[in-house]
Amino acid sequence: MNKAVIMAGGFGTRLRPLTTGIPKPMVPLINVPMMEHIVNLLKSHNITDIISLLYYQPDVIKHHFGTGSNFGISMNYVQAAADYGTAGSVRNAAELLTDRFIIISGDVLTDFDITAALDFHIQKGAKATILLTRVPNPLQFGIVMTDSDGRITRFLEKPSWGEVFSDTINTGIYILDADVLDLIPYQRDFDFSKDLFPLMLSKEMPLYGYISSGYWRDIGNLNEYQIASMDVLEKKVHITISGEQKESCIVGNDVSIAPTAQFSGMVVLGHNTTVGDHVKLHNCVIGNNVTIGTGARLTGVVLWDNVIVGEGASLTDDVICNNTVIGADATISENVFIAEGCVIGSESTLMPNIKLWPRKQVEAGAILSRSLVQEEKWLRELFTDARITGLSNIEVNPEFAAKLGSAIGNAVGVNTRIVASRDADATSRMTHRALMSGLMSVGVSVNDLQVTSIPQTRQELRNGKATAGIHIRRSIRQHDKTDIILFNSDGRDLPSSKAKNIERFFFGEDIKRVPFDKVGDISFPERTSEAYITRFKETLNIEAIAEKHFKVLIDYSFGLASNIFPHILGKFKATVVSMNNYMDDSRPYSDSTTDEEAAESAAVIRSLGYELGFKIDAGAEKAAIADERGAWFSRQRLLTIVTKLFLESNKHREPYSIAIPVVASQEIEDIASEYNVTVVRIKNTHSAMMESTQNKDIAFAGGTRGGFIFPDFLFASDGMFTVAKVMEMLALTGLKLSDLDKSLPRRYQHQANIPCKWENKGSVMRCAMEHSEHNKRLLIDGVKIFDEHNNSVLLLPDREKASFIVIAESDTNEGATEVMNHYSSLVLDWAK
Repeated sequence: MNKAVIMAGGFGTRLRPLTTGIPKPMVPLINVPMMEHIVNLLKSHNITDIISLLYYQPDVIKHHFGTGSNFGISMNYVQAAADYGTAGSVRNAAELLTDRFIIISGDVLTDFDITAALDFHIQKGAKATILLTRVPNPLQFGIVMTDSDGRITRFLEKPSWGEVFSDTINTGIYILDADVLDLIPYQRDFDFSKDLFPLMLSKEMPLYGYISSGYWRDIGNLNEYQIASMDVLEKKVHITISGEQKESCIVGNDVSIAPTAQFSGMVVLGHNTTVGDHVKLHNCVIGNNVTIGTGARLTGVVLWDNVIVGEGASLTDDVICNNTVIGADATISENVFIAEGCVIGSESTLMPNIKLWPRKQVEAGAILSRSLVQEEKWLRELFTDARITGLSNIEVNPEFAAKLGSAIGNAVGVNTRIVASRDADATSRMTHRALMSGLMSVGVSVNDLQVTSIPQTRQELRNGKATAGIHIRRSIRQHDKTDIILFNSDGRDLPSSKAKNIERFFFGEDIKRVPFDKVGDISFPERTSEAYITRFKETLNIEAIAEKHFKVLIDYSFGLASNIFPHILGKFKATVVSMNNYMDDSRPYSDSTTDEEAAESAAVIRSLGYELGFKIDAGAEKAAIADERGAWFSRQRLLTIVTKLFLESNKHREPYSIAIPVVASQEIEDIASEYNVTVVRIKNTHSAMMESTQNKDIAFAGGTRGGFIFPDFLFASDGMFTVAKVMEMLALTGLKLSDLDKSLPRRYQHQANIPCKWENKGSVMRCAMEHSEHNKRLLIDGVKIFDEHNNSVLLLPDREKASFIVIAESDTNEGATEVMNHYSSLVLDWAK
């Protein structure tokens, strides 16, 4: 094999400001472009016929490598007219790929033994081989699972913690036989991990994974760039560094070093560089044509070419791009990234975690105090699914919201319209207004629903008049944080592809404003509540509910449902006692019931002889339920009861399917066995519940956190509709909640949280997979293992803490305890 394809089309959005003027593969690493290190690696394994796939700023790459003759290789270029995905872009070069070839990214740092991987590929008779490696945190990568022979059995692209069934990841380096390209459609968006490899698996083609030893790092953001640079200095990776090796430095040509200069750790000095008297350098990479003045002190710093550092300047853990001047006695604090052409005045101070875009100037003596310490969390990623969460008025502040609004507006386009809503929290109101300002500044108009619940906002989007939707609320779980939730034009959560596009504008800092006469407007739709109520009534059998004349208690949790649900209840002819039925943004949000609240409402239910009690959470998405005894059901038990009600009242619809989280009890399968209904297990998230409703066979999706989805009404959970639907199902079936609780199957669950370092979670999951290899198991969200005694255990990495969740289930309380203790002990051992 003598042919390679280098993927060199990356934007490098998260490496900005380093990539404002160059494509990502051309970012210098130890004074040469990252892509040149890849070329050197290929050449060292006798691979010299190279094709570069270009997309963004292609001329910069062409100018550097030319025909490849100066690097001892042959370099050809293929430039795509559009982004066709990873596999689609390689398919564009098919005419040049008639023999076996290797694909590698131009922006990784690695010293893998490619020859050994090729030998493995040939020995196995593979059509495609993926080079794999093991990492402590596999979340940002694609998980690959293989059998004992190395044959790939499963892919998981960018998994959640519950899907990290291994710490073995896809490095994006592939060896392919040429005929595999026939599976890739021409000039269509097609991805290796999402499309091609799953297709090969379905065709049972020989697809293998080779676990490579050696170093590999995806240089995807600024922090990874710094780590990679220091790893080279610490000799953790074997690459060629140009220059003469001396005691603690590698020195290029025509370098002038004053005799009093002091070096420690490892220092790389580029060509034509001057280091003045009494300079102190520790673990630094210094570029070409750099001047460092007398008495300057640099630690952990990367300087690109043509940088001037003045006398007495102090820099720590920073990256300074080409043609920048640092004045005398300036102080550059930790984690500062300065783009090309900047001028930092003498005796000025740059506070930590600042990014300067190209050609910025800081005046002499100034203190640049616009620290981005709080906003540095956005360096890695903005979205979690379709949600952005940050500390209220610190991470999510007016400046951030306005910038985000502008990025969203640029992503959806000028002259479009967005629906926006919020809760009653003061910070939400502030953020809402700032975000709308950003949207308007890029020519996007807003339908402002003001204080409106998420279910109503989703329903409003279903009329097709808006491009997207936004809801801002105080976070339910962490009251000092604000959530910004984005919806697609159909009201579902924003797809990840659109979220990535928004991130590109947000991190790219290249927002396009519109002229003053094109600024967007704000309108206030008047009939939003009417439309919601109409949809509500159309979906329910209100006559059946009204005939029952229910007596119910409803606790509104001081939340959004108090604005609209009383208008709906009037149609039900129910006798209602309301609690906490006004909005109060000073109270902490909660989607659970405290013991004190439960006791108070239970006393009211019993004293009045009422049949039902409901508590709608402040966001109006979830509901808790009590029976006439005043007993509030646990969320697991509530799921079993509501599922039974749905099955019993929908016999006429059989056969159909219901979606239930993998953490839910086996009680669901036990009761569903009496009906012609299929139980589909899903992840334990609301997004997974919503996604399941895209399957037309799914008639109901029940959650373990008080959320229920009835797709006939909406594809998302709605606490108000849940209350009404439970009343309807009770009316239609004539059943009582307390009778159901007594008669339905009951199993026991016990849960333990086992300490586990973040970097050990992947290896614990791998151990769990190996341990359960011969058991019946579910691999949906974590590893759920079943034994011959009708016991089960779910092993699930905690998404928010350095721990592992063990959920054991059995027919008896003692059995659940025994299983929990056994697997808790195993997880402790694996974590070590």
